Amino acid sequence: MARKSSFVKQAMACSACLVLVLYAAYFTTFLRPASSPPPLDIRDGVVVGSTITLSANRIKVFMYNLPRQFTGGIIEEFARARGSTDVSKSWYPGHQHMGEWHLFADLNRTDEDRVGSPVVRVADPDEAELFYVPFFSSLSLLVNVNRRLAVADDQVYSDDKMQDELVQWLEQQEYWRRNNGRDHVIAAGDPNALNRVMDRVKNSVLLLSDFGRVRPDQGSLIKDVIVPYAHRINPYKGEIGVKKRNTLLLFMGNRYRKDGGRIRDLLFRLLEGDKDVIIKEGTQSREDRRAANRAMHTSKFCLNPAGDTPSACRLFDAIVSLCVPVIVSDSIELPFEDVIDYRKVAIFVRTKDSLQPGYLTNLLRGVSTERILEFQKELKQVYLTTLLMTSLRRSSSSDPSRMKLLCFAC
Repeated sequence: MARKSSFVKQAMACSACLVLVLYAAYFTTFLRPASSPPPLDIRDGVVVGSTITLSANRIKVFMYNLPRQFTGGIIEEFARARGSTDVSKSWYPGHQHMGEWHLFADLNRTDEDRVGSPVVRVADPDEAELFYVPFFSSLSLLVNVNRRLAVADDQVYSDDKMQDELVQWLEQQEYWRRNNGRDHVIAAGDPNALNRVMDRVKNSVLLLSDFGRVRPDQGSLIKDVIVPYAHRINPYKGEIGVKKRNTLLLFMGNRYRKDGGRIRDLLFRLLEGDKDVIIKEGTQSREDRRAANRAMHTSKFCLNPAGDTPSACRLFDAIVSLCVPVIVSDSIELPFEDVIDYRKVAIFVRTKDSLQPGYLTNLLRGVSTERILEFQKELKQVYLTTLLMTSLRRSSSSDPSRMKLLCFAC
């Protein structure tokens, strides 16, 4: 029992360290659009040309050399499912849960490219404090989305099969068995990622977007880390101010969602027709994304209701747009809440209050211009800090091809 308890304490300590590491890491990338990064040469789960050197006073991470089917193989399956005739030239596609790619790419950098990083990749697992499992769990879910299954089932990519095979592989590894995965880190950004095997990996430190679809015995803030979505809107590059922001409140997105997201339809009914409010259905098409880009850059406040789960990528779109987020989601857990004071960059409204006629618009009309500018300054400070950290990281590299990589860790 004492041995098991020590494992729990070790995992909790590692999780606490991971919060600080990921805070530094994610906030140097999430303020970049979720576009496709340049390709890396992935062989047997390792980026060719990377080197591993040790550095003192940094968290030591061992990244498994997973069989290629769990990394580059998924990228190729995604491309093949979309008609690619040469999957060897495919790369990780942009989407809102691509943090799993950034972690993988960062740990495959040379130490020269990772000056100031809070982690160091070690080659010897006996030296590791954490073990990273670089399975592209969110991308795996997307491989067959909207694909017509015109071939036999055994010829079609199966996310369920991939999850099963991953866990079977992990359970054969000495260091997984040693602590039953408690010192391992696995990304599961999409709310449905790893859903089939969650009970078999629940001891691990999970990188989640929220706890909407994990049970209390599977995920909690005691051991897991809430990570941000990748935004889909271009950062606002103008000056702070309200003169060009003529819309009071904006929402563009799906009206009908499940579970906590049902509030969206109620808010549509309540806010439609208000002359100071733009609330409309939106999709992920390029045209709608361009429209959302323009709208967010010309609105004072952006509505962020719950989706199918408590969180949504729209919050991070609002942050980079300097459009003050209005969060209506009673159960939301935000990334790194113990480090970031979100009250400085967002307005929180209880669900029951938001549904009172006139409550939201009256509340927002009562926010002074000076207060809006304060919000915008805080939002912009996050953005400028990110640009500075990214610039410093880029200047440490003399290889232009490496500079094109999305910076990940500070």
